[in-house]
Amino acid sequence: MKAAVKQLMKLADSLCRERGVRFTQQRKTVLQIISENQHPITAYEILETLQQQNPGIAPPTIYRALEFLQQQGFIHKLETQHSFVSCQHPEHDHMSQFLICSDCGDVTEIEDTSISNSLQKATRETGFTPRRRVVEVIGVCAECTRN
Repeated sequence: MKAAVKQLMKLADSLCRERGVRFTQQRKTVLQIISENQHPITAYEILETLQQQNPGIAPPTIYRALEFLQQQGFIHKLETQHSFVSCQHPEHDHMSQFLICSDCGDVTEIEDTSISNSLQKATRETGFTPRRRVVEVIGVCAECTRN
């Protein structure tokens, strides 16, 4: 396990203890799979990985773990790709924005408060009630642009 993944797992464990929620082995395993992936991963890819170790595991088990990890702020769902990435800073509540490279699949999480504030102002002024706040920008990363 890479150092960054190990650090995230320790932080998640600590945050769960502080919050009084159960960080079960299943939840830990799903978080580790997501965190070790270089690119976003779908629920079915997670399921396939887990079924190698436990052939009887069913999709609802994965979806419950994903829901928990999202609620705790440990992962984010990329709506445009129906996939998941680990959060870069799960220790505090925030609204992230994502830059997604359509060539290599790389995802960069940013936390720009001016974007968040602008969206909050617009929803307040229009009376719109957001159910989920997701900002995803799809384009080409600097590395792919150079190549």
